[in-house]
Amino acid sequence: MPISIKMPALSPTMEQGKLARWLVKVGDTVSAGDIMAEIETDKATMEFEAVDEGTIVAIEIAEGTDNVKVGTVIAQLAGEGEDASAPVAKPAAAAAPAPVAAAAPAPVASAPVAAAPVKTGDRVVASPLAKRIAAQKGVDLAGVKGTGPNGRIVKADVEGAQPGAAAPAAAAAPAAAPAPVAAPAPVAAALPDFGIPHEDLPLSTMRKTIARRLTESKQQVPHIYLTVDIRLDALLKLRAELNAALAARKVKLSVNDMLIKALGVALAQVPQCNVAFAGDTLRQYSRADVSVAVSIPNGLITPIITDASGKGLAAISTGMADLAKRAKEGKLAPTEFIGGTASLSNMGMMGIKQFEAVINPPQGMIMAIGAGEKRPWVLEDGSLGVATAMCATGSFDHRAIDGSDGAQLMAAFRELVENPLGLLA
Repeated sequence: MPISIKMPALSPTMEQGKLARWLVKVGDTVSAGDIMAEIETDKATMEFEAVDEGTIVAIEIAEGTDNVKVGTVIAQLAGEGEDASAPVAKPAAAAAPAPVAAAAPAPVASAPVAAAPVKTGDRVVASPLAKRIAAQKGVDLAGVKGTGPNGRIVKADVEGAQPGAAAPAAAAAPAAAPAPVAAPAPVAAALPDFGIPHEDLPLSTMRKTIARRLTESKQQVPHIYLTVDIRLDALLKLRAELNAALAARKVKLSVNDMLIKALGVALAQVPQCNVAFAGDTLRQYSRADVSVAVSIPNGLITPIITDASGKGLAAISTGMADLAKRAKEGKLAPTEFIGGTASLSNMGMMGIKQFEAVINPPQGMIMAIGAGEKRPWVLEDGSLGVATAMCATGSFDHRAIDGSDGAQLMAAFRELVENPLGLLA
């Protein structure tokens, strides 16, 4: 019997997606690891790789089809020794999966728990490519959570795993965090036609998720906003000195890299802000994983700098550059953008002086960074001078974080930016 290829869950929160493009056709032979299609999820357009070898004998879902439920049969594959020319019986319609209460927000989300590794007897079911990567990295597949069809372990599951370890902690911790109950999706009223020339553009899967989840955040999370002015001169001076020292290693720190580190250290110093709210439970994180907002063509994604307080500035800089590049190419693994304990959004490079960012549940806070600019400033000796300064605004979930605790975090963040040698300790 041919193997039914089903719409995969390419992220832990994916319920349906758009089959954007087929990269194979009927009659093509594929091997494990070959890229078969491009699928648009609620986060990005991602490549779907083959996990079995054989010949494509039927394409059940045409490219460009939207709202394809996870688990729907999209193609048929004849395995080795099977007659690829034989007609294929149409599969029975797959039952729609039960709706998930809370899908992932645009930047970051609480994800359902990944399926346990599928075992046949004592054998863990994994794609050949995943097995090769695991062997090269020394990863024990018995402890890796599979996100492929029917819980199969695929390439993305092992790429971020540590040798001998289970799935990365960045994905595992938030996966168990309960999320707020989703509000019913509002039905948009039809827009009246006022005779103005226009074009109606269909929303991408990502943009629909952004609209739904950020609406839920503003409706369900009581935001409190705290803003501080921060002098940047010392940080800019230290950055120039460090970049001169790191030039031989081809590392160039950005201001944003240093602010990621500052937020990570501030969360470690004020752990009562490194939390997530879940009804009658408050989750206290012991590590600061900072989600960083990155703009991509179809929306926004938030790759994660894990252990931002423990990483050196050079490691944060190289890691962030790699994550941002792959985010714009749609090549991030789900474990690299789903999770995080707090977020940072920097619009200073676009000249925005100050703004208030929307919290990404179940996270408890997000830091919004405005542009650095020359301002009148009262100097240490009491005289009036000119300094480079910026506004930073923290948005806090008031159910989980009291105003006084949020103020402590903002003070710690300001102290680290104005006295940046603390970032090197």
